[in-house]
Amino acid sequence: MEWTTVGLKALIVLVSALAAMLGNPLIRLLLRRIDRSAEPDDVEQARANLGLVQAQKELPGGRWVGILERLAVYACIVASFPAGIAMVLAVKGLGRYADLVTESDRSRKGELFIIGTFASMLWAALWGGIAYWGVRAW
Repeated sequence: MEWTTVGLKALIVLVSALAAMLGNPLIRLLLRRIDRSAEPDDVEQARANLGLVQAQKELPGGRWVGILERLAVYACIVASFPAGIAMVLAVKGLGRYADLVTESDRSRKGELFIIGTFASMLWAALWGGIAYWGVRAW
């Protein structure tokens, strides 16, 4: 194997990993779009509803958790270790369980957490697949 081929494969893996980690703006856009569509007309109901802004206050560190989650899912795909994805989901779910438990029937924290997790994982899987295919193509 030539050094140029190794360098190209390394570049594909690094650029894809960076793209996987930087999915935060797209995922936040999706969550804002979903949150906007559920806004009630009644001001009192809107105040009682825990939307995206409130969920962000109650789930601090979500941005960093998402970046690390995408990196871990990406690494599992590139390394052909699908069981690792289950471990990432388990750690994330167990780590956030106490934060997601709520007494309010109208809380949207759980819903937004699940949607954000799935969107984040799909973004990482996209770039993991690109890297996986790109490295094996040469």
